[in-house]
Amino acid sequence: MKAPLRVLVVEDSEFDAHMMISLLRKGGYEVTSERVETREAMKAALGSRTWDLVLSDYNLPDFNAPAALQMLKESALDLPFIIVSGGIGEDIAVDAMKSGAHDYLMKGNLHRLLPAVERELREAANRAGQREAKKALLESEHRYRMLWETAPDAVVLMDHDSIIHFANPAVREVFGYVPEEVIGKSLTMLQPEALRGSRETAFIQRFIHSPIQLNRRATETVGRRKDGVEIPIEVSFSEMSLNGERRFVGFIRDVTMRKRAEREIRESQEQFRVAREIQQRLFPKSAPLLEGFDIAGATYPAEATGGDYFDYLPMLNDRWGIIVADVTGHGVGPALLMAETRAYLRVLAGRREDVGEILTRANGVLAEDVGSERFVTLFLARLDPKERTLVYASAGHPPAYVLDAAGKVKQTLPRTGVPLGIQPDTKYLPAAEIKLESGDLLLALTDGIEESAAVDDSLFGIERLLEVVRARQKEPAQQIVHALYAASREFSQNTPQMDDVTAIVIKVL
Repeated sequence: MKAPLRVLVVEDSEFDAHMMISLLRKGGYEVTSERVETREAMKAALGSRTWDLVLSDYNLPDFNAPAALQMLKESALDLPFIIVSGGIGEDIAVDAMKSGAHDYLMKGNLHRLLPAVERELREAANRAGQREAKKALLESEHRYRMLWETAPDAVVLMDHDSIIHFANPAVREVFGYVPEEVIGKSLTMLQPEALRGSRETAFIQRFIHSPIQLNRRATETVGRRKDGVEIPIEVSFSEMSLNGERRFVGFIRDVTMRKRAEREIRESQEQFRVAREIQQRLFPKSAPLLEGFDIAGATYPAEATGGDYFDYLPMLNDRWGIIVADVTGHGVGPALLMAETRAYLRVLAGRREDVGEILTRANGVLAEDVGSERFVTLFLARLDPKERTLVYASAGHPPAYVLDAAGKVKQTLPRTGVPLGIQPDTKYLPAAEIKLESGDLLLALTDGIEESAAVDDSLFGIERLLEVVRARQKEPAQQIVHALYAASREFSQNTPQMDDVTAIVIKVL
Protein backbone atom coordinates (compact mmCIF):
# COMPACT_ATOMS: atom_id res chain seq x y z
CA MET A 1 0.00 0.00 0.00
CA LYS A 2 1.51 3.29 -1.14
CA ALA A 3 2.21 6.06 1.37
CA PRO A 4 0.28 9.29 0.75
CA LEU A 5 2.42 12.32 0.01
CA ARG A 6 1.19 15.90 -0.50
CA VAL A 7 3.66 17.93 -2.55
CA LEU A 8 3.62 21.65 -3.32
CA VAL A 9 5.71 22.30 -6.46
CA VAL A 10 7.06 25.83 -7.09
CA GLU A 11 7.85 25.50 -10.79
CA ASP A 12 7.06 27.34 -14.03
CA SER A 13 7.68 24.24 -16.16
CA GLU A 14 4.77 21.84 -16.21
CA PHE A 15 7.02 19.17 -17.76
CA ASP A 16 9.64 19.42 -15.01
CA ALA A 17 6.96 19.27 -12.33
CA HIS A 18 5.46 16.16 -13.98
CA MET A 19 8.87 14.46 -14.07
CA MET A 20 9.44 14.99 -10.33
CA ILE A 21 5.98 13.74 -9.39
CA SER A 22 6.40 10.67 -11.60
CA LEU A 23 9.66 9.76 -9.87
CA LEU A 24 8.01 10.02 -6.47
CA ARG A 25 5.14 7.81 -7.58
CA LYS A 26 7.56 5.21 -8.92
CA GLY A 27 9.26 5.36 -5.50
CA GLY A 28 6.09 4.10 -3.80
CA TYR A 29 4.19 7.29 -2.92
CA GLU A 30 0.54 8.12 -3.61
CA VAL A 31 1.22 11.72 -4.59
CA THR A 32 -1.20 14.63 -4.43
CA SER A 33 0.33 17.79 -5.85
CA GLU A 34 -0.23 21.37 -6.87
CA ARG A 35 2.03 23.53 -9.04
CA VAL A 36 2.38 27.30 -8.37
CA GLU A 37 4.44 29.95 -10.10
CA THR A 38 3.84 33.14 -8.13
CA ARG A 39 4.00 34.46 -4.58
CA GLU A 40 0.22 34.89 -4.44
CA ALA A 41 -0.45 31.35 -5.64
CA MET A 42 1.96 29.85 -3.11
CA LYS A 43 0.45 31.85 -0.26
CA ALA A 44 -3.03 30.68 -1.23
CA ALA A 45 -1.88 27.05 -1.46
CA LEU A 46 -0.19 27.14 1.96
CA GLY A 47 -3.30 28.58 3.53
CA SER A 48 -5.84 26.29 1.94
CA ARG A 49 -4.32 22.79 2.16
CA THR A 50 -1.98 20.65 4.21
CA TRP A 51 1.41 19.74 2.70
CA ASP A 52 4.20 17.29 3.45
CA LEU A 53 6.90 18.66 1.12
CA VAL A 54 7.90 21.68 -1.01
CA LEU A 55 9.92 21.20 -4.23
CA SER A 56 11.06 24.55 -5.68
CA ASP A 57 12.88 25.68 -8.80
CA TYR A 58 15.42 28.39 -8.03
CA ASN A 59 14.48 30.93 -10.68
CA LEU A 60 10.97 31.61 -12.02
CA PRO A 61 9.85 34.52 -14.16
CA ASP A 62 8.08 36.28 -11.28
CA PHE A 63 9.30 34.32 -8.25
CA ASN A 64 12.33 32.44 -6.88
CA ALA A 65 13.36 29.85 -4.29
CA PRO A 66 14.67 32.33 -1.64
CA ALA A 67 11.33 34.18 -1.66
CA ALA A 68 9.41 30.89 -1.48
CA LEU A 69 11.60 29.75 1.41
CA GLN A 70 10.98 33.01 3.26
CA MET A 71 7.23 32.66 2.73
CA LEU A 72 7.36 29.13 4.14
CA LYS A 73 9.19 30.40 7.24
CA GLU A 74 6.60 33.13 7.73
CA SER A 75 3.83 30.53 7.62
CA ALA A 76 5.47 28.75 10.63
CA LEU A 77 5.10 25.40 8.84
CA ASP A 78 7.98 22.97 9.30
CA LEU A 79 8.07 21.34 5.83
CA PRO A 80 11.05 19.90 3.98
CA PHE A 81 12.10 22.49 1.34
CA ILE A 82 14.17 21.03 -1.49
CA ILE A 83 15.53 23.17 -4.35
CA VAL A 84 15.50 21.49 -7.76
CA SER A 85 17.19 23.77 -10.31
CA GLY A 86 18.41 23.59 -13.87
CA GLY A 87 21.67 25.34 -13.11
CA ILE A 88 22.84 27.30 -10.08
CA GLY A 89 26.31 27.75 -8.75
CA GLU A 90 27.51 25.90 -5.67
CA ASP A 91 27.89 29.15 -3.76
CA ILE A 92 24.24 30.01 -4.39
CA ALA A 93 23.18 26.54 -3.29
CA VAL A 94 25.22 26.84 -0.09
CA ASP A 95 23.62 30.21 0.71
CA ALA A 96 20.19 28.66 0.19
CA MET A 97 21.02 25.85 2.59
CA LYS A 98 22.19 28.38 5.16
CA SER A 99 18.89 30.20 4.74
CA GLY A 100 16.96 27.06 5.63
CA ALA A 101 16.62 24.93 2.54
CA HIS A 102 17.02 21.28 3.39
CA ASP A 103 18.70 20.11 0.14
CA TYR A 104 19.28 21.07 -3.49
CA LEU A 105 19.31 18.95 -6.63
CA MET A 106 20.11 19.56 -10.25
CA LYS A 107 17.34 18.79 -12.77
CA GLY A 108 19.79 16.76 -14.77
CA ASN A 109 20.54 14.54 -11.76
CA LEU A 110 17.10 13.60 -10.42
CA HIS A 111 18.09 10.10 -9.29
CA ARG A 112 18.85 11.74 -5.93
CA LEU A 113 15.31 13.07 -5.62
CA LEU A 114 13.71 10.00 -4.01
CA PRO A 115 16.45 9.41 -1.36
CA ALA A 116 16.53 13.13 -0.54
CA VAL A 117 12.73 13.25 -0.09
CA GLU A 118 12.69 10.13 2.11
CA ARG A 119 15.52 11.48 4.27
CA GLU A 120 13.90 14.89 4.73
CA LEU A 121 10.50 13.37 5.50
CA ARG A 122 12.12 11.29 8.25
CA GLU A 123 13.88 14.36 9.61
CA ALA A 124 10.63 16.33 9.52
CA ALA A 125 8.87 13.51 11.41
CA ASN A 126 11.64 13.51 14.01
CA ARG A 127 11.35 17.25 14.45
CA ALA A 128 7.57 16.95 14.82
CA GLY A 129 8.02 14.22 17.42
CA GLN A 130 10.48 16.36 19.34
CA ARG A 131 8.09 19.30 19.24
CA GLU A 132 5.25 17.16 20.57
CA ALA A 133 7.46 15.73 23.30
CA LYS A 134 8.63 19.21 24.25
CA LYS A 135 5.08 20.49 24.22
CA ALA A 136 3.93 17.59 26.40
CA LEU A 137 6.84 18.20 28.76
CA LEU A 138 6.03 21.90 29.00
CA GLU A 139 2.36 21.14 29.62
CA SER A 140 3.30 18.59 32.27
CA GLU A 141 5.69 21.03 33.90
CA HIS A 142 2.99 23.69 33.79
CA ARG A 143 0.47 21.38 35.44
CA TYR A 144 2.89 20.39 38.16
CA ARG A 145 3.91 24.01 38.63
CA MET A 146 0.26 24.99 39.00
CA LEU A 147 -0.26 22.19 41.53
CA TRP A 148 2.89 23.22 43.35
CA GLU A 149 2.04 26.92 43.39
CA THR A 150 -1.70 26.65 44.13
CA ALA A 151 -1.61 23.79 46.66
CA PRO A 152 -3.10 24.92 50.01
CA ASP A 153 -0.62 22.72 51.89
CA ALA A 154 2.98 23.70 52.42
CA VAL A 155 5.20 21.49 50.25
CA VAL A 156 8.96 21.27 50.78
CA LEU A 157 11.61 19.29 48.89
CA MET A 158 14.51 18.07 51.05
CA ASP A 159 17.75 16.15 50.71
CA HIS A 160 18.97 13.37 53.04
CA ASP A 161 20.21 15.98 55.54
CA SER A 162 16.72 17.51 55.88
CA ILE A 163 17.91 20.63 54.05
CA ILE A 164 15.09 22.31 52.14
CA HIS A 165 15.84 22.84 48.44
CA PHE A 166 12.44 24.03 47.27
CA ALA A 167 9.29 25.35 48.95
CA ASN A 168 5.94 26.31 47.47
CA PRO A 169 4.11 29.62 48.13
CA ALA A 170 1.79 27.99 50.69
CA VAL A 171 4.75 27.88 53.12
CA ARG A 172 3.98 31.54 53.73
CA GLU A 173 0.32 30.82 54.53
CA VAL A 174 1.16 27.98 56.90
CA PHE A 175 4.38 29.18 58.54
CA GLY A 176 4.69 32.88 57.68
CA TYR A 177 7.97 32.44 55.77
CA VAL A 178 8.42 33.32 52.12
CA PRO A 179 9.93 30.33 50.27
CA GLU A 180 13.33 31.99 49.94
CA GLU A 181 13.63 32.19 53.74
CA VAL A 182 13.42 28.42 54.23
CA ILE A 183 15.44 27.26 51.21
CA GLY A 184 18.85 26.08 52.34
CA LYS A 185 17.64 25.69 55.94
CA SER A 186 16.88 22.56 57.93
CA LEU A 187 13.30 21.37 58.25
CA THR A 188 13.70 21.67 62.01
CA MET A 189 13.30 25.46 61.69
CA LEU A 190 9.57 24.76 61.23
CA GLN A 191 9.40 22.87 64.54
CA PRO A 192 9.13 24.20 68.09
CA GLU A 193 12.36 24.13 70.09
CA ALA A 194 10.87 21.55 72.44
CA LEU A 195 10.34 19.06 69.60
CA ARG A 196 13.80 19.31 68.06
CA GLY A 197 15.57 16.07 68.85
CA SER A 198 12.29 14.52 70.00
CA ARG A 199 10.53 11.45 68.71
CA GLU A 200 9.00 13.44 65.81
CA THR A 201 12.42 14.59 64.62
CA ALA A 202 13.85 11.10 65.03
CA PHE A 203 11.02 9.75 62.90
CA ILE A 204 11.91 12.15 60.09
CA GLN A 205 15.54 11.10 60.19
CA ARG A 206 14.61 7.41 60.17
CA PHE A 207 12.40 8.00 57.16
CA ILE A 208 15.04 9.93 55.25
CA HIS A 209 17.85 7.50 55.95
CA SER A 210 15.83 4.34 55.35
CA PRO A 211 17.51 2.20 52.66
CA ILE A 212 14.13 1.31 51.14
CA GLN A 213 11.60 3.61 49.54
CA LEU A 214 8.79 4.58 51.90
CA ASN A 215 5.58 6.54 51.80
CA ARG A 216 4.56 7.76 55.21
CA ARG A 217 0.92 8.33 56.02
CA ALA A 218 -0.11 11.61 57.59
CA THR A 219 1.04 12.18 61.17
CA GLU A 220 -0.19 14.93 63.46
CA THR A 221 2.40 17.02 65.29
CA VAL A 222 3.12 20.67 66.10
CA GLY A 223 4.71 23.31 63.89
CA ARG A 224 6.18 26.72 64.67
CA ARG A 225 5.38 29.82 62.66
CA LYS A 226 7.81 32.62 61.97
CA ASP A 227 6.10 34.74 64.64
CA GLY A 228 6.70 31.99 67.21
CA VAL A 229 3.11 30.80 67.37
CA GLU A 230 2.78 27.03 67.58
CA ILE A 231 0.14 25.42 65.38
CA PRO A 232 -1.18 21.87 65.00
CA ILE A 233 -0.06 20.39 61.68
CA GLU A 234 -0.49 17.18 59.74
CA VAL A 235 2.67 15.97 57.98
CA SER A 236 3.23 13.24 55.40
CA PHE A 237 6.34 12.36 53.40
CA SER A 238 7.06 10.67 50.12
CA GLU A 239 10.26 9.81 48.30
CA MET A 240 11.26 10.66 44.75
CA SER A 241 14.33 10.53 42.50
CA LEU A 242 15.57 13.81 41.07
CA ASN A 243 18.53 13.78 38.70
CA GLY A 244 19.49 10.36 40.04
CA GLU A 245 19.50 11.48 43.70
CA ARG A 246 17.06 10.61 46.50
CA ARG A 247 14.87 13.50 47.49
CA PHE A 248 12.06 13.70 50.03
CA VAL A 249 8.86 15.69 49.72
CA GLY A 250 7.06 16.86 52.83
CA PHE A 251 3.38 17.80 52.69
CA ILE A 252 2.42 19.96 55.66
CA ARG A 253 -1.15 21.00 56.42
CA ASP A 254 -2.30 23.50 59.03
CA VAL A 255 -5.12 21.68 60.86
CA THR A 256 -5.97 24.50 63.26
CA MET A 257 -9.48 24.93 61.83
CA ARG A 258 -10.11 21.20 61.78
CA LYS A 259 -9.00 20.85 65.39
CA ARG A 260 -11.21 23.76 66.36
CA ALA A 261 -14.18 22.21 64.57
CA GLU A 262 -13.53 18.86 66.25
CA ARG A 263 -13.34 20.58 69.62
CA GLU A 264 -16.57 22.48 68.96
CA ILE A 265 -18.31 19.25 67.95
CA ARG A 266 -17.13 17.55 71.14
CA GLU A 267 -18.24 20.51 73.22
CA SER A 268 -21.55 20.66 71.40
CA GLN A 269 -22.13 16.96 71.95
CA GLU A 270 -21.29 17.43 75.59
CA GLN A 271 -23.72 20.33 75.81
CA PHE A 272 -26.43 18.23 74.20
CA ARG A 273 -25.65 15.39 76.59
CA VAL A 274 -25.95 17.67 79.60
CA ALA A 275 -29.09 19.32 78.20
CA ARG A 276 -30.68 15.93 77.58
CA GLU A 277 -29.74 14.75 81.07
CA ILE A 278 -31.28 17.89 82.61
CA GLN A 279 -34.39 17.61 80.46
CA GLN A 280 -34.90 13.97 81.33
CA ARG A 281 -34.91 14.96 84.98
CA LEU A 282 -37.78 17.35 84.25
CA PHE A 283 -40.06 14.57 83.06
CA PRO A 284 -41.99 12.68 85.73
CA LYS A 285 -40.20 9.64 87.08
CA SER A 286 -43.43 7.70 87.30
CA ALA A 287 -47.16 8.15 86.89
CA PRO A 288 -49.37 8.77 89.95
CA LEU A 289 -50.79 5.64 91.51
CA LEU A 290 -54.49 6.38 91.68
CA GLU A 291 -57.05 3.82 92.74
CA GLY A 292 -59.11 2.75 89.78
CA PHE A 293 -56.73 4.18 87.17
CA ASP A 294 -53.75 2.95 85.14
CA ILE A 295 -51.69 5.92 83.89
CA ALA A 296 -48.55 5.98 81.72
CA GLY A 297 -46.74 8.45 79.52
CA ALA A 298 -43.50 8.80 77.57
CA THR A 299 -41.69 11.14 75.21
CA TYR A 300 -39.28 10.22 72.40
CA PRO A 301 -37.31 13.25 71.21
CA ALA A 302 -36.22 13.58 67.57
CA GLU A 303 -32.85 14.97 68.72
CA ALA A 304 -30.81 14.76 71.90
CA THR A 305 -33.24 17.28 73.37
CA GLY A 306 -36.81 17.97 72.35
CA GLY A 307 -39.66 20.42 72.67
CA ASP A 308 -42.35 17.94 73.77
CA TYR A 309 -43.44 17.84 77.38
CA PHE A 310 -45.75 15.76 79.53
CA ASP A 311 -46.36 15.89 83.24
CA TYR A 312 -48.60 14.90 86.15
CA LEU A 313 -49.21 17.76 88.60
CA PRO A 314 -50.83 17.42 92.03
CA MET A 315 -53.65 19.97 92.35
CA LEU A 316 -55.94 21.17 95.10
CA ASN A 317 -58.49 18.79 96.64
CA ASP A 318 -56.60 15.61 95.67
CA ARG A 319 -57.02 16.22 91.99
CA TRP A 320 -54.33 15.75 89.33
CA GLY A 321 -53.30 17.85 86.37
CA ILE A 322 -52.51 15.89 83.21
CA ILE A 323 -50.36 17.80 80.71
CA VAL A 324 -49.18 17.11 77.17
CA ALA A 325 -47.44 19.99 75.37
CA ASP A 326 -45.43 20.69 72.23
CA VAL A 327 -43.04 23.62 71.70
CA THR A 328 -42.47 24.44 68.02
CA GLY A 329 -39.21 22.93 66.75
CA HIS A 330 -36.84 20.56 68.52
CA GLY A 331 -33.40 20.98 69.98
CA VAL A 332 -31.93 23.07 72.78
CA GLY A 333 -34.06 26.20 72.18
CA PRO A 334 -37.45 24.46 72.43
CA ALA A 335 -36.16 22.40 75.35
CA LEU A 336 -35.43 25.61 77.28
CA LEU A 337 -38.88 26.98 76.49
CA MET A 338 -40.40 23.68 77.55
CA ALA A 339 -38.59 23.92 80.91
CA GLU A 340 -39.88 27.47 81.40
CA THR A 341 -43.46 26.38 80.59
CA ARG A 342 -43.16 23.48 83.04
CA ALA A 343 -42.04 25.80 85.83
CA TYR A 344 -44.99 28.16 85.34
CA LEU A 345 -47.53 25.33 85.22
CA ARG A 346 -46.21 23.64 88.35
CA VAL A 347 -46.53 26.86 90.33
CA LEU A 348 -49.98 27.67 88.97
CA ALA A 349 -51.41 24.13 89.27
CA GLY A 350 -50.64 24.04 92.97
CA ARG A 351 -52.64 27.23 93.56
CA ARG A 352 -55.47 27.18 91.03
CA GLU A 353 -58.27 24.72 90.23
CA ASP A 354 -59.61 26.27 87.04
CA VAL A 355 -57.66 24.81 84.11
CA GLY A 356 -58.69 27.73 81.91
CA GLU A 357 -57.34 30.25 84.41
CA ILE A 358 -54.06 28.29 84.67
CA LEU A 359 -53.55 28.49 80.89
CA THR A 360 -54.56 32.16 80.84
CA ARG A 361 -51.99 33.11 83.43
CA ALA A 362 -49.24 30.94 81.89
CA ASN A 363 -49.93 32.49 78.48
CA GLY A 364 -49.61 36.02 79.84
CA VAL A 365 -46.11 35.32 81.10
CA LEU A 366 -44.92 33.23 78.13
CA ALA A 367 -46.10 35.80 75.59
CA GLU A 368 -43.54 38.23 77.02
CA ASP A 369 -40.68 35.71 76.70
CA VAL A 370 -41.47 33.92 73.45
CA GLY A 371 -40.55 35.52 70.13
CA SER A 372 -42.88 35.53 67.17
CA GLU A 373 -41.19 32.45 65.74
CA ARG A 374 -42.16 30.11 68.62
CA PHE A 375 -45.30 29.08 70.51
CA VAL A 376 -46.53 26.24 72.73
CA THR A 377 -49.52 23.99 72.14
CA LEU A 378 -50.72 22.47 75.40
CA PHE A 379 -53.45 20.12 76.63
CA LEU A 380 -54.26 20.45 80.35
CA ALA A 381 -56.83 18.20 82.03
CA ARG A 382 -57.89 18.14 85.68
CA LEU A 383 -58.58 14.56 86.76
CA ASP A 384 -60.74 13.93 89.81
CA PRO A 385 -60.08 10.29 90.71
CA LYS A 386 -62.78 10.15 93.39
CA GLU A 387 -65.57 11.51 91.21
CA ARG A 388 -64.11 9.99 88.05
CA THR A 389 -64.51 13.24 86.15
CA LEU A 390 -62.30 15.17 83.76
CA VAL A 391 -62.22 18.87 82.88
CA TYR A 392 -59.80 20.14 80.25
CA ALA A 393 -58.63 23.20 78.32
CA SER A 394 -56.51 23.03 75.16
CA ALA A 395 -54.26 25.81 73.87
CA GLY A 396 -54.13 24.93 70.17
CA HIS A 397 -53.17 21.32 70.86
CA PRO A 398 -54.17 18.31 68.70
CA PRO A 399 -57.38 16.65 69.92
CA ALA A 400 -57.34 14.10 72.74
CA TYR A 401 -59.70 11.14 72.64
CA VAL A 402 -61.83 9.21 75.10
CA LEU A 403 -62.54 5.64 73.94
CA ASP A 404 -65.12 3.38 75.55
CA ALA A 405 -64.54 -0.25 76.52
CA ALA A 406 -65.33 -1.40 72.97
CA GLY A 407 -62.71 0.94 71.45
CA LYS A 408 -65.27 3.35 70.03
CA VAL A 409 -64.41 7.05 70.23
CA LYS A 410 -66.71 8.19 72.97
CA GLN A 411 -65.63 11.81 72.91
CA THR A 412 -63.15 13.98 71.01
CA LEU A 413 -61.46 16.74 73.02
CA PRO A 414 -60.64 19.56 70.54
CA ARG A 415 -58.66 22.72 71.16
CA THR A 416 -60.40 25.45 73.13
CA GLY A 417 -58.06 28.36 72.29
CA VAL A 418 -54.93 29.44 70.39
CA PRO A 419 -51.43 28.21 71.34
CA LEU A 420 -49.66 29.81 74.28
CA GLY A 421 -47.33 32.71 73.56
CA ILE A 422 -49.16 34.15 70.54
CA GLN A 423 -51.65 36.62 72.07
CA PRO A 424 -50.84 37.83 75.59
CA ASP A 425 -54.46 38.81 76.40
CA THR A 426 -56.06 35.49 75.37
CA LYS A 427 -58.55 34.13 77.91
CA TYR A 428 -58.87 30.35 78.03
CA LEU A 429 -62.09 28.68 79.21
CA PRO A 430 -62.47 25.08 80.35
CA ALA A 431 -64.63 22.64 78.40
CA ALA A 432 -67.61 20.90 79.97
CA GLU A 433 -66.94 18.25 82.57
CA ILE A 434 -66.60 14.68 81.24
CA LYS A 435 -67.85 11.72 83.25
CA LEU A 436 -65.48 8.72 83.03
CA GLU A 437 -66.66 5.11 83.30
CA SER A 438 -64.93 1.77 83.79
CA GLY A 439 -63.33 0.61 80.54
CA ASP A 440 -62.84 4.15 79.25
CA LEU A 441 -59.41 5.15 77.92
CA LEU A 442 -58.09 8.72 77.59
CA LEU A 443 -55.43 9.29 74.90
CA ALA A 444 -53.57 12.61 74.83
CA LEU A 445 -50.57 13.06 72.55
CA THR A 446 -48.54 15.40 70.38
CA ASP A 447 -48.66 15.31 66.57
CA GLY A 448 -45.40 13.36 66.21
CA ILE A 449 -47.09 9.96 65.86
CA GLU A 450 -49.97 11.08 63.65
CA GLU A 451 -47.57 12.92 61.27
CA SER A 452 -44.96 10.16 61.02
CA ALA A 453 -44.26 9.77 57.29
CA ALA A 454 -43.60 6.65 55.23
CA VAL A 455 -41.02 6.62 52.43
CA ASP A 456 -43.81 7.53 49.96
CA ASP A 457 -44.65 10.59 52.12
CA SER A 458 -47.98 9.16 53.26
CA LEU A 459 -48.82 9.94 56.91
CA PHE A 460 -49.51 7.52 59.76
CA GLY A 461 -52.75 9.34 60.50
CA ILE A 462 -55.24 9.28 63.33
CA GLU A 463 -57.09 6.17 62.14
CA ARG A 464 -53.97 3.98 62.26
CA LEU A 465 -53.18 5.50 65.64
CA LEU A 466 -56.60 4.60 67.07
CA GLU A 467 -56.40 1.09 65.59
CA VAL A 468 -53.15 0.49 67.50
CA VAL A 469 -54.89 1.56 70.72
CA ARG A 470 -57.96 -0.61 70.06
CA ALA A 471 -55.80 -3.65 69.32
CA ARG A 472 -54.01 -3.29 72.66
CA GLN A 473 -56.74 -1.74 74.81
CA LYS A 474 -56.67 -4.57 77.32
CA GLU A 475 -52.90 -4.22 77.84
CA PRO A 476 -51.33 -1.99 80.54
CA ALA A 477 -51.18 1.71 79.74
CA GLN A 478 -47.38 1.67 79.52
CA GLN A 479 -47.41 -1.03 76.84
CA ILE A 480 -49.95 0.92 74.79
CA VAL A 481 -47.72 4.01 74.85
CA HIS A 482 -44.70 2.00 73.68
CA ALA A 483 -46.78 0.25 71.00
CA LEU A 484 -47.86 3.59 69.54
CA TYR A 485 -44.28 4.74 69.12
CA ALA A 486 -43.11 1.37 67.76
CA ALA A 487 -45.93 1.33 65.20
CA SER A 488 -45.04 4.83 63.96
CA ARG A 489 -41.36 3.92 63.56
CA GLU A 490 -42.23 0.73 61.71
CA PHE A 491 -44.53 2.72 59.42
CA SER A 492 -41.71 5.16 58.59
CA GLN A 493 -39.30 2.22 58.13
CA ASN A 494 -36.98 3.71 60.74
CA THR A 495 -36.09 6.71 58.61
CA PRO A 496 -34.77 9.66 60.67
CA GLN A 497 -37.40 10.81 63.13
CA MET A 498 -38.59 14.26 62.07
CA ASP A 499 -40.51 15.29 65.19
CA ASP A 500 -40.71 14.56 68.88
CA VAL A 501 -43.27 11.94 69.94
CA THR A 502 -45.19 12.12 73.24
CA ALA A 503 -48.28 10.30 74.51
CA ILE A 504 -50.21 9.79 77.75
CA VAL A 505 -52.69 6.94 78.20
CA ILE A 506 -55.14 6.89 81.15
CA LYS A 507 -57.18 3.74 81.59
CA VAL A 508 -60.23 3.73 83.85
CA LEU A 509 -60.38 0.37 85.60
